[in-house]
Amino acid sequence: MAKDTKERDATFEGFADADGRFFKALAKNQKREWFHEHKHEYVEGWEEPMLALLTESVRALDRAYPDCELEPPKIFRIHRDVRFAKDKSPYKTHIGGVLPMHGKNPVGSPIALYVQVGTESFAGAGQYSMDGPSLAKFRAAVLEPKRGAELGRMVTKLAAKGYRISAMETLKKVPKGVDPTHPRAELLKHKGLVLMFPAMPKGLLAKRALLDWTVTHAKAVAPVVRWLVFATA
Repeated sequence: MAKDTKERDATFEGFADADGRFFKALAKNQKREWFHEHKHEYVEGWEEPMLALLTESVRALDRAYPDCELEPPKIFRIHRDVRFAKDKSPYKTHIGGVLPMHGKNPVGSPIALYVQVGTESFAGAGQYSMDGPSLAKFRAAVLEPKRGAELGRMVTKLAAKGYRISAMETLKKVPKGVDPTHPRAELLKHKGLVLMFPAMPKGLLAKRALLDWTVTHAKAVAPVVRWLVFATA
């Protein structure tokens, strides 16, 4: 079966188990021989379900992005980049995947959804990091009375519902030249803007209900992601 057909027909029924037992075992067996012996467990129990979860999420989120294009899902490699790391363990103890926006780099641009499951499981959406030009546009938009206030209202409402603001890097003080008492001073300290979803309910990983949980939260934060797409373009 062709890859695009497989993705189109994917149906999410849950991951292999609710406790991530494969990844707990992998954490204790960071050897290539062990991974190759158990690779079928990873592919069938985690990689294929992740692709199915994200593929169904694309279809479910389409109307939440009427003026943006969602790219096909991207699954991150389980192999760690150990070139500059003190920890030379070859494998991650989780699997992660994203729904990138059209033509965007999933690491430094807005994404509609990021899901990670394994020894640590969570989900979120937004823009984890910003390069110089994107950060300058973001700060300018946040400082604008109308656009900035719109973002502030959205983020405040989501925070009250249990969503957490995060970024790859956060300054201790506002950028130079910005009034520390500015109403959106905290947003201006972030060099990115991600909204982390509330904690995944226990036991949900192995159930189809995880799809509904994921899509519900991704739809809730979609207006912020769209704001980022147009603010940092």
